Amino acid sequence: MEESIIMNRTELITMSPLVLAYIGDTIYESYIREYLIRKNINKKVNDLHKSAIKYVNAKAQATVMHEIEDELSEDELRIYKRGRNQKSHTSPKNADIIDYKCATGFEALVGYLHLGGEKDRLDYIVEKGINIIEKNM
Repeated sequence: MEESIIMNRTELITMSPLVLAYIGDTIYESYIREYLIRKNINKKVNDLHKSAIKYVNAKAQATVMHEIEDELSEDELRIYKRGRNQKSHTSPKNADIIDYKCATGFEALVGYLHLGGEKDRLDYIVEKGINIIEKNM
């Protein structure tokens, strides 16, 4: 598998926001897992998983989006809103519907930045998100 698939802007802005969220979910969780492993090198897997849940749940992601929304570019904001407003065919298991929609928008943004090859911007947003989540713990 290629390390990163870089897609052009036209492909990205016309892609389904749920597809962007689909890849964004896994990319974001990978960032969080790596962060937690580096921070807690000797923790057991079960403990790492319990810690990761605090970062990857809908409420945490919605909180991040509310705090960084003003920092987003026009394109990033458009992708976030498309993801947030997209009709989903699944319902949240353990989340408020509004948080769930915001989290979907966040994941779409992460997918957009990843597939667009904007690693520095993605790193910045994830790092800022981690700081926001930890401040609210």
